[in-house]
Amino acid sequence: MCDSDSFGLMLCTIIVWLLTYIMMLLVPWILSDFTEMMRALGYPRLISMENFRTPNFMLISEMLLWLVKRYEPQTDIPSDVETEQDRVFFIKAVAQIMATKAHIKLNTKKLYQADGYAVKELVKITSVLYNAMKTKGMETTEVEEEDGSKFKFDLGSKIADLKAARQLASEITSKGASLYDLLGKEVELREVRTESIARPLEINEAEKVMQIAIKDILEQVQKTKDMLNNVALDEANLEVKIEKRKLELERNQKRLQTLQSVRPAFMDEYEKIEEELQKQYSSYLEKFRNLTYLEQQLDDHHRIEQERFEEAENTLRLMQNRLKEEEKRLLKTGSNDDSDIEIQEDEGSDSEVEDRQLMKHHTAMEIPMQVKLNKRVMGTMQGGDIEDDVHRGSFCGPASHQLGFSLSNEG
Repeated sequence: MCDSDSFGLMLCTIIVWLLTYIMMLLVPWILSDFTEMMRALGYPRLISMENFRTPNFMLISEMLLWLVKRYEPQTDIPSDVETEQDRVFFIKAVAQIMATKAHIKLNTKKLYQADGYAVKELVKITSVLYNAMKTKGMETTEVEEEDGSKFKFDLGSKIADLKAARQLASEITSKGASLYDLLGKEVELREVRTESIARPLEINEAEKVMQIAIKDILEQVQKTKDMLNNVALDEANLEVKIEKRKLELERNQKRLQTLQSVRPAFMDEYEKIEEELQKQYSSYLEKFRNLTYLEQQLDDHHRIEQERFEEAENTLRLMQNRLKEEEKRLLKTGSNDDSDIEIQEDEGSDSEVEDRQLMKHHTAMEIPMQVKLNKRVMGTMQGGDIEDDVHRGSFCGPASHQLGFSLSNEG
């Protein structure tokens, strides 16, 4: 029995120590939030975290009185806290007012301690005032925006508000139904809860749980230590590797500088060949331009010769057609009047002589032209037979064979 009592005492001591340690970790965070909220609420005095290292009831009472006045300005609380009885009365009055007015339950013992634990109780009041101030600021901003646009009717926002109201109504209905179901199970759950609370705490099970928790914490601590040791080893290895890389970098930089300062063995020959190549390339460009120009000139010359040849061909074709028309005209006139026939024959002879001379002249011009064109002139000039009633024989010869037509004379 003595062993179980001693173990229970040790267990309670460990639990208290753990809670104290947790509170020690949380107090700085709570103090920082408390000071920020008090500064935002407009508390006139500067609050430091050092003010709560030791019990300071005067500061706690001053802040409590200021917070209560801030929450309910018409409240009348005695500010005399000189004696112990006055302090107890002051703490009870503040706790009663906050419980009735703001529905905030304060721990009077922690408030009377006037240390870091009292700050945790003060945070309950300051958080309510701070949230109210933030909500008021948001409402003020919304009111200003509404005043700025009071003459504007936004139908979309009204529809959105209506949808939000319908959604909230459906959520309230569903939450109410679920709450009703849970309250219906309260009778059964109350019995189970009462049995669980009435059941005595088994020391052996609590001891096992605490030992398991302590073992897990020790394992985590050991893992953390091992990780720290590994980090130290990795850091040392990385430093060694960094030093090696630095040395390699310095050696490579020196080698690069040496290679840049040394001239290659075949650099002179390379430069000479490069200069020669540049000259050859310039010569090549010049010759290529000249060749292109000459080819263009040759094409222009061939085109002009072809145009001349086509013009001569057209001229001969027109002459041939004119002779045929003249022949037809002579055949149609008939031979009624002999004297007229003789006159016409004389005139036809004269015109035929002129035409033959003109044709000989053109034929003499076309022969050297076709020799020059050689194979570039494509196509032939073929004419029909021309019968001449005035002159005898046929118009033939080298020129007529070259041009591809013949003239015949019919008496």
